[in-house]
Amino acid sequence: MKRAVGFFLAAMLLIAAFAILPIHGEGEIYDSVIRLHVLANSDSEEDQALKLAVRDAVLHKTQEILKGVTTRDEAETLLLQSLDAIEREARDCLVQNGCEDDVRVTLGKEQYPTRVYENLAFPSGEYLSLRVLIGEAEGQNWWCVLFPPLCLSAATTKAKAEEVFLSAGLSEEQYRIITDSENTKYKLRFKILELFH
Repeated sequence: MKRAVGFFLAAMLLIAAFAILPIHGEGEIYDSVIRLHVLANSDSEEDQALKLAVRDAVLHKTQEILKGVTTRDEAETLLLQSLDAIEREARDCLVQNGCEDDVRVTLGKEQYPTRVYENLAFPSGEYLSLRVLIGEAEGQNWWCVLFPPLCLSAATTKAKAEEVFLSAGLSEEQYRIITDSENTKYKLRFKILELFH
């Protein structure tokens, strides 16, 4: 009886391990995109409006920096070299809006939950992330996909998104994982990944 229970537990652990390991291309997705995460000082209306103004300024600046970039490695290098310029842009935006809050911009790994953007869904996991922290950074946040560049296109069509992702090096299978979020298999995998992360 103890053997049967031990075997059952071992089998369940093995199944759970396979369920959370990044297979079917999820691992490559983590390594193929850069996320943008803007955190407001607080949840006040004023701070939330400032967050959106800073977001727009940062997106404008990063769009200039990443123009013509086709690989995540190149995007990461350029963003690292431009952190001070991005931070200046964010700070200037705050000053122009009468705010003296500090702002910090970092580029590093960050844990994300499963996230759906219009026609796309990304599995939970650790992604390279450009973080813009305004003041105490305790307010509601805003995030998107900075590379490949999908942040500016809330109305991005599925065809345009596919073109952008495939040109950035994702395979058709990886792109299908992102866009096939209604598929029960991926929904379940994303949820299991989120629970274990």
